[in-house]
Amino acid sequence: MQTPVVLIVEDEEVTRLNLVSLFQGEGYDVIEAINGDEMNQRLADTKVNLIVMDINLPGKNGLILARELRQKEKIGLIFLTGRDSEVDRILGLEIGADDYLTKPFNPRELTIRARNLLSRTVAQPVVEEHKSVVTFNGWTLDENSRNLTSPKGESRRLPKGEYRALRLMLDTPGKIFTREQLIRHMTGRELRPNDRTVDVTIRRIRKHFETDMDTPELISTIHGEGYRFVGHIDKD
Repeated sequence: MQTPVVLIVEDEEVTRLNLVSLFQGEGYDVIEAINGDEMNQRLADTKVNLIVMDINLPGKNGLILARELRQKEKIGLIFLTGRDSEVDRILGLEIGADDYLTKPFNPRELTIRARNLLSRTVAQPVVEEHKSVVTFNGWTLDENSRNLTSPKGESRRLPKGEYRALRLMLDTPGKIFTREQLIRHMTGRELRPNDRTVDVTIRRIRKHFETDMDTPELISTIHGEGYRFVGHIDKD
């Protein structure tokens, strides 16, 4: 089963980072947003299983965002907010929130409520269609070991960031992935100003293929947009 993705929508930086750390420590993939616009962008880029959202947000508040969300999505939603009035609690639940906690909160209680909600809302696939091994241009990438094997049989284990970036592009050949999408998939965090992590990672992946002079360019730079895999996925 794929690891559930939790989206934290919180404009207060210390609280947001604490929540990210808390859910990552529970083994979830975590992404973050500070307002409704960023939340909608994350939802457009990533399949999210649970949203943990404050009510007091800049721009549209959490109650408005929850109402809009419920018109088109059935994602699990927990309000985590300093607004502890009975009216806000009832209104939040009427709009469609699955749960409502007030700050300060008990981290253990929050993670238990989140886990219980995810157990009810995340569908269990009948058949996992995800291939554990992908072959392309004569190369092989094994997800269980993260081993990349050349056409000549030489094998090396990729670091986690390199593996995640390469696997993401192999899953959708030809699709352009932005640096923002890649950094979130690789590390779970957002792209920072002057952050070269993605570019360095792509450069290191390319070096693996440069050892075989018969291998064509497999990852293309799309200037101003990002990167994409342009090789050939071998069929079974």
